[in-house]
Amino acid sequence: MERRSIVKKMLASVAGLSVFGLAKAAPAQAAEEKEVNNVTMQDDVPLFSGSTKLGNMIFIAGKGAHTAPFEIKAHTEIVLKELEQELKKAGSSMEKVLKVNVYLNDIADYKGMNEVYKGRFGKKPPVRTTVAVAKGGVPGDSLVEMDCIAYI
Repeated sequence: MERRSIVKKMLASVAGLSVFGLAKAAPAQAAEEKEVNNVTMQDDVPLFSGSTKLGNMIFIAGKGAHTAPFEIKAHTEIVLKELEQELKKAGSSMEKVLKVNVYLNDIADYKGMNEVYKGRFGKKPPVRTTVAVAKGGVPGDSLVEMDCIAYI
């Protein structure tokens, strides 16, 4: 008998939660498919995507500048323009960016990168993480690489 009363109490507890909307079962829905763009292949096998979209979220892969002049302000400008182009293609914008990761080849470039970066994301800037990787840690000849997450 004791076991039955425990079960009844548990059921009553769950029923009480459903009154508050805390124990409702989610309606069955088909899982959304992610969309990928600009897929980089290696040996005829997909390696990574330039961007991935799921629902109203867009994830932009790291963008670098692999061209002269090899100066942080020029490279930062190139990278930010590439991010903006990818965001626009996905139906988003710099103002809708939620998170940015910045990878510097040299921490000495932090101030110069910030001079170009500031104000590029509107009046409500995204959160940002900036790290300096070991010399040569940013792939290719780029002095900076950035990726971001935004909504559409």
